[in-house]
Amino acid sequence: MIKAGIIGGAGYTAGELIRILMYHSKVNLDFVFSTSNAGNKISDIHQDLEGELELKFTSEINPNVDVLFLCLGHGNSSKFLHENKFSKNTKIIDLSNDFRLDKDKIFETKEFLYGLPELNKEVIKKANYIANPGCFATAIQLAILPLAKAKLIKNDIHVNATTGATGAGTSLSKTTHFTWRDNNFSSYKVFTHQHLGEINQTMGSLQNSFNNDVIFIPNRGDFSRGIYATVYTKYDGTLEEAKEIYKDFYKDAKFTFVSDKEIFLKQVVNTNKCLLHLHKHNNKLLITSVIDNLLKGASGQAVQNMNLMFAFEESMGLNLKANYF
Repeated sequence: MIKAGIIGGAGYTAGELIRILMYHSKVNLDFVFSTSNAGNKISDIHQDLEGELELKFTSEINPNVDVLFLCLGHGNSSKFLHENKFSKNTKIIDLSNDFRLDKDKIFETKEFLYGLPELNKEVIKKANYIANPGCFATAIQLAILPLAKAKLIKNDIHVNATTGATGAGTSLSKTTHFTWRDNNFSSYKVFTHQHLGEINQTMGSLQNSFNNDVIFIPNRGDFSRGIYATVYTKYDGTLEEAKEIYKDFYKDAKFTFVSDKEIFLKQVVNTNKCLLHLHKHNNKLLITSVIDNLLKGASGQAVQNMNLMFAFEESMGLNLKANYF
């Protein structure tokens, strides 16, 4: 058994992480750190855990845990690690965007590696510090990795993706209130979303010749969780050739699957899966990608990375079932 600690325990991603780890056969959840909730039962915040978990939030850390998950707001992970020291044997998985870009991945004596398993599985197995990908970035990159690896992207990539309300976190704002979000739809951060940095970084690493734009329109949906992304670009091959490229690329992937049927969001909500579907129209290839933003887009992928880092079976603790109805 390994001991795990969670920093920033009151948010949506921490809640999902707690739910997975408390039933993981190789993990003992040692502490959940939250200064604003210290002393309170975790089930007082994550109320679905009532009767399942007696652990309380704490303002104390155990610097000798085997693995540490950082579920802090963007910009706060580096600050926390600067102010709190952990054992050299403690592996760290950061769910913020603090260490995802090459220019930020070196922190003091730590080198954070980008934790997209479908891209970097063998590197992740040897890593001590992981920068977990963003939710939009995960859905979009899984849609285009096979084409980039095959050096087949020669034009702009157009992305339209919609996320559920949990993508905005637990803090209230005008656009997270039920009366605003319900029966509503809107775009935000058009062309400038922060996840573009890691997407473009991956594109450059796989296809040096890529000098086009990833044109990304993020949207807010009136549902709780999940990301539905449509991605298209010019493609000269046939649909059958594209399917062969994708299925070969993901043939060993534990959670990413290429479907011959059209896909929809409920197939992946409450799971760690990504489903992809390809469609060819004239000279354009359309790739549809669906994930759960809190699982494959955050906490589920973090546990997937942990499993690889500790040589556990990659899917351990992650055989979650979709709430289809």
